[in-house]
Amino acid sequence: MGLLSFLFGGSKKQDRIIEALQAGAKIVDVRNPDEFRQGHAKGAVNIPLGNLGKKTAQLQKENQPIILCCRSGARAGNAASILQGVGVKSINAGAWQTVAKLQ
Repeated sequence: MGLLSFLFGGSKKQDRIIEALQAGAKIVDVRNPDEFRQGHAKGAVNIPLGNLGKKTAQLQKENQPIILCCRSGARAGNAASILQGVGVKSINAGAWQTVAKLQ
């Protein structure tokens, strides 16, 4: 169990998200633009899941970990599979509110 988990009751997943944020990870919200406009984590960029395939080469070139979020985690999970399949380090953070809370 990590120190942050012990102190704050967090999970290993939360620890990974916090560490990635501290390391300057890029936050990608894979919801549609209308959902994104209704609220999103600070600094997040919107790349809808349907457009992610067109952006994988760019994300590979940026060579930084990606924190993925959406409304519930389902689309972020699909996005993580896509990115990990092309060698991009990514974390499915689940709901965007989780990322916002950990920032």
